[in-house]
Amino acid sequence: MLRIQLERQDDEIAFPSVREYSKFFGLTQAKMKYAKDGVMIMHPGPINRGVEINSDVADNPRYSHVLNQVENGVAVRMAILDTLIKNKGAK
Repeated sequence: MLRIQLERQDDEIAFPSVREYSKFFGLTQAKMKYAKDGVMIMHPGPINRGVEINSDVADNPRYSHVLNQVENGVAVRMAILDTLIKNKGAK
């Protein structure tokens, strides 16, 4: 899942209302009935709860990995940058 960044929208882009977005694109428990077993729900955070993902989906430990992803996101980015810096110029 991706986070809606309404602050980056301008008036020329036809963005649906938050209610309309949630209805068509939001991840709900009803939509999860169609997911395969073992599905992993990920989101970079912060979540717009009830819009992008309903809380009952985001907080379900059976398939939600959102908190792990958010918790480890900075460390992973730091490791990638460290690797790139250390290997700068290496071929």
